[in-house]
Amino acid sequence: MKNKVLICFGTRPEWLKVKPLVEILDKSQYNLLFTGQHPDLLNNIDVDFTINMSQSNNRLDQIISDCMLQFPVGDFNSVLVQGDTGSAFGCALAAYNRKLKIYYLEAGLRSYNLDHPYPEEAYRQMIARISDVNFCPTKLSKQNLLNEKTKGECHVVGNTVLDNLLPYKGKCEYTNKILITLHRRENHHWMDKWFIEINKIAIDNPHLEFILPIHPNPNVRKHKHLLADLGPGWTNISVIDPLPHPELLDILVKCKLIISDSGGLQEEGSFFNKKVIVCRTTTERPEGIETGHLHICDSPDKLNNLFNTLIKDFRINKDCPYGDGKTSIRVKSIIL
Repeated sequence: MKNKVLICFGTRPEWLKVKPLVEILDKSQYNLLFTGQHPDLLNNIDVDFTINMSQSNNRLDQIISDCMLQFPVGDFNSVLVQGDTGSAFGCALAAYNRKLKIYYLEAGLRSYNLDHPYPEEAYRQMIARISDVNFCPTKLSKQNLLNEKTKGECHVVGNTVLDNLLPYKGKCEYTNKILITLHRRENHHWMDKWFIEINKIAIDNPHLEFILPIHPNPNVRKHKHLLADLGPGWTNISVIDPLPHPELLDILVKCKLIISDSGGLQEEGSFFNKKVIVCRTTTERPEGIETGHLHICDSPDKLNNLFNTLIKDFRINKDCPYGDGKTSIRVKSIIL
């Protein structure tokens, strides 16, 4: 029987990472399942199945429950999930219960701290345990799975998000733009302190333009005013609505430095040889620390000193540790 894979996604980052694979598969080779988190994605994407997200006091429980109870019936005989969301875990578990082959894209990333990132670290570990084929971005992520004695095959293929970046590779430059994104759950309790420190840095560097596409989560947006109330330097901070990926890439290829808690920007910034201040206590992508692309900032009070150090030496010219932009070709050959 010819392999037909159900590709699951529901968030914007998930779509960016499965999109390169979808674009090189024939439609007869896959179905798309949308798991419902970012419904505006359906404005431009045709899907075969949709999970209708229910309302609940516990969103994490509800996402997993909805994915399992509404998992579709079709002529597919395998399932592909990506990353670290509750829906990825829910769909993988539903596939496991139905004895469908499971492909896991972006497998083997580990912080080995279940609280950082929470709950994503746990979802990654659980998905890998039941997957038949693990597509690992790096040799380190493969070694993590071998150390854990996971049962599935492990292939080092790179990260598919970089496949989207090849057309931009020759456009890279260093202007006075600083790109900022902050949204992770483990930063919500002191998001105000991150914003206060960013505002101070902007005041001290009026020649730089700080661009912050603010996340829609209310735990982030409620602190927006802190970037406009602490002094005259606020005029060089642009707090804007979330950007479509191509527009974000336009800023990324031109910026001098990145301040972020995003996993995707750690990879994308490294691909363009931009240094990234990672506003987290740890990262499941430590390869970039070794190459000098990533610099951990584990608390807001350390941001100013780290920024001042890196802005004096912002250039880097090292191979990206997360892939070469040809991952989807490798994944396709293994799936088919």
